[in-house]
Amino acid sequence: MPNIELLEKTLPVAPLKIVAMESCKVLGQKVNDYIVSFRQNTINEVTESPLYVNYKSNNYLVDCCCPRFGTGEAKGMIKETIRGTDLFIMTDVCNYSLTYTVNGHLNHMSPDDHFQDLKRVISAANGKARRINVIMPFMYESRQHKRTKRESLDCAIALEELTAMGVTNIITFDAHDPRVQNAIPLKGFDSFNPPYQFMKALFRDVPDLIADKEHLMIISPDEGAMHRAVYFSNVLGVDMGMFYKRRDYSTVVNGKNPIVAHEFLGDDVAGKDVLIIDDMISSGESMLDVAKQLKERKAARVFVCTTFGLFTDGLKKFDEYYEKGYITKVITTNLTYLPPELYEKPYFVKADMSKFLALIIDSLNHDVSIGTVLNPTDKIHALLEKRARGEI
Repeated sequence: MPNIELLEKTLPVAPLKIVAMESCKVLGQKVNDYIVSFRQNTINEVTESPLYVNYKSNNYLVDCCCPRFGTGEAKGMIKETIRGTDLFIMTDVCNYSLTYTVNGHLNHMSPDDHFQDLKRVISAANGKARRINVIMPFMYESRQHKRTKRESLDCAIALEELTAMGVTNIITFDAHDPRVQNAIPLKGFDSFNPPYQFMKALFRDVPDLIADKEHLMIISPDEGAMHRAVYFSNVLGVDMGMFYKRRDYSTVVNGKNPIVAHEFLGDDVAGKDVLIIDDMISSGESMLDVAKQLKERKAARVFVCTTFGLFTDGLKKFDEYYEKGYITKVITTNLTYLPPELYEKPYFVKADMSKFLALIIDSLNHDVSIGTVLNPTDKIHALLEKRARGEI
């Protein structure tokens, strides 16, 4: 842990409590277990001080729920005291597996439902917590972050709503456009990225992967993902390439202009493993087309790394492309809901983010710098050195 010495020398802002919404129960439990482990092994000599009341605990999770009436209306309930605590609320707005009934009809929870439940729990806290922090890995409405013509700015409005309700810090991952934080310039907004977890998961699952200029190349599937690809290529010291999407702006299909073709800019990929980096797989159509084109250009193996695996059109196309050899592995995090059948796929690799989240929460609770957490460069270099020594 890079911040362990800082944590040992500082006091917590207030007693820690974590609300893991129903959409985030599994991840919340894993985060809780890591924090319990961290604190059992630190600060042994001052446990009698009142400043460290409830510092060491077997559970930091708060008992809460959002029951619904037959009409579909709901209310937030916190079943224990959170007075004077540093409250962290975790929610996954993309967890479509949860359901509720409206007049006898079954509804799957949408991002709107999850966001409304988040506000209900904040409201139930009733201003009694010392500080409220929201951890929303997939930022609600983050794809609706800039205005073209007459349209809503949903993400900015959501951020303003949360801060107006008393939220001090908002933690997210791989924000579609981090500049959306300009909507709340006086409040805390941090967007973390998981490149270290990607590389760690990939090295463990693909032992023969060689991360050098002769054997590996980083690919950006579009111009929007360029900054991620540039970072990876610089840290690993390998070449990069980019596809840009040529769209038909004269027509609109399902709310967007259809892609006519993916054009490639970059060096020859023949014989090299390629790593495609992006923030999310929605339907996966664009990503799979890029993978197919890379294989047609004689790339060796194609690895897809994405922070959020949403798979909105199911996994059938991914199965097909795996069988045809277009993709070798799909690495995605557990920050959003993943369907159970995905875990059975031979191409799936999970990048576990629970320890990283626990470290972020612990650092914020102590009000220490999270600069070392934000910057994974040193950790990736250390990982590469371990790899070179054959320890991974």
